[in-house]
Amino acid sequence: MKNNIFYAQSGGVTPVINATACGVIETARQNNDKIGKVYAGKNGIVGALNNELIDTSLETDLDIAKLRYTPAGAFGSCRHKLPDPDKDMEPFYKLFETFKKHDIGYFLYNGGGDSQDTTHKISMIAKKLDYPLCCIGLPKTIDNDLPITDNCPGFGSVAKYVAVSIKEASLDIASMAKTSTKFFVMEVMGRHTGWIAAASGLASVTENGLSDNAPHIILFPEVAFDKDKFLAKTKECTEKFGYCVVVVSEGLKDKSGSLIQKQTATDSFGHAQLGGIAPYIADMVTQNLGYKNHWAVCDYLQRAARHIASKTDVEQAYALGKQAVLQALDNKSDIMLTIERISSNPYKWQIGHASLASVANIEKNMPKDFLSEDGFHISQKCVDYLLPLIQGEDYPKYNQFGLPDYVALKNHLIAD
Repeated sequence: MKNNIFYAQSGGVTPVINATACGVIETARQNNDKIGKVYAGKNGIVGALNNELIDTSLETDLDIAKLRYTPAGAFGSCRHKLPDPDKDMEPFYKLFETFKKHDIGYFLYNGGGDSQDTTHKISMIAKKLDYPLCCIGLPKTIDNDLPITDNCPGFGSVAKYVAVSIKEASLDIASMAKTSTKFFVMEVMGRHTGWIAAASGLASVTENGLSDNAPHIILFPEVAFDKDKFLAKTKECTEKFGYCVVVVSEGLKDKSGSLIQKQTATDSFGHAQLGGIAPYIADMVTQNLGYKNHWAVCDYLQRAARHIASKTDVEQAYALGKQAVLQALDNKSDIMLTIERISSNPYKWQIGHASLASVANIEKNMPKDFLSEDGFHISQKCVDYLLPLIQGEDYPKYNQFGLPDYVALKNHLIAD
């Protein structure tokens, strides 16, 4: 009897997580002599807990192919933390009851650090229960903060979106600065790490390397915010260029390490909901320097922008999905697949893997030498790392209404 695959999406979605799903499903269909069906968890691992599995075999080949070009999570994602199995085994018994009921032999979980922890726990419990289950983690996070892997699928496309957006906004500000707005700040995601904020610095790159082009200032979580230094730098840039453009990470911290701006709400992992640093910085500048300001928050726009996705990012996301199935068929388990950089110029990469124990709940910070000496921008070394990740375009097809032809799957649940 052929075993089935359980695939699910977890955490914040990305422009390319569905490309990974596409790689999983298409590769499984190409190996239907060895694999039964691919069942997707409705809303991530929650689907397995609730015995709500989506039968992807009911989707057409064309619709599955369209997943490659469709943003968000096609099967629903979740933020759900499984308990410590030493304290509470009940959810795990539910999971394995579902797996046994539907002949699940392969568990492929697509997410960030918390999701790799989930995969690791399930892999350990499978051994404890003597249940034959191949567990493979698929990396995904726009924050680019998973360890060991050179980069994370989703980040390259968000990096491209942020760099393009700040470049375009900067041209707008420059054209109005003489008699109107002189200060603009754009807030991007990044709880503890400034990878996304750093990507905005690519808008400053010219054929001769980094230039004085906007963004003039980047505020990173890794660099403690100093109000006086920031205001002095803002004034200096405005007097030199006639305006000042800033990118700030939502996770900006003060000298004590506390978040400067956060909301009271938390998610199931205990993470504070962030947001609101852009208007805070904009108001600070106007109050202290008198400049008219405008601000923007990228929020979900940056992680849903499939229309400007990086071709490199899409190709890597799909390749990981494909390779996960092939690794599963080779009986590899308790691993997260990784992207290994062979060279930067020319850019070459390959798929590798790391143990789940070495990546679960571990964050990768930006190296100090990726920042400029004053901490307000990126270094050339950072540019060399980032540029290959945003190369190429992979535009979706557009429909008769002039909009991207994104797919909405039927998502039929397995009948009990």
